[in-house]
Amino acid sequence: MDPFNPETEGGVDEDVQEIVKEPSMFKVLILNDDYTTMEFVVEILMLVFAKSLEAATEIMLNVHRKGIGVCGVYTLEIAETKVGTVHSLAKEMGFPLRCTIEEV
Repeated sequence: MDPFNPETEGGVDEDVQEIVKEPSMFKVLILNDDYTTMEFVVEILMLVFAKSLEAATEIMLNVHRKGIGVCGVYTLEIAETKVGTVHSLAKEMGFPLRCTIEEV
């Protein structure tokens, strides 16, 4: 038995191709409420989502004017972690700030 011959048992078939699927991506959305301060939203965007002051301010204004803003696009696990971090920080500071995820 030749282990390098695909015709023999246990051999390697060179015609088999591995198909690699890209992971699904998810938008993290931040939702407007009547209690969370604009300053806190900007801080969250800078701290959790690594946004610049300018980008964080722009997203915060979208949230304020339109009721929702996109914080970023991530794999599911990263998106869930970021949402959990936002919720924990908001709760710690006494704000009802909420985030959700949506598949792209």
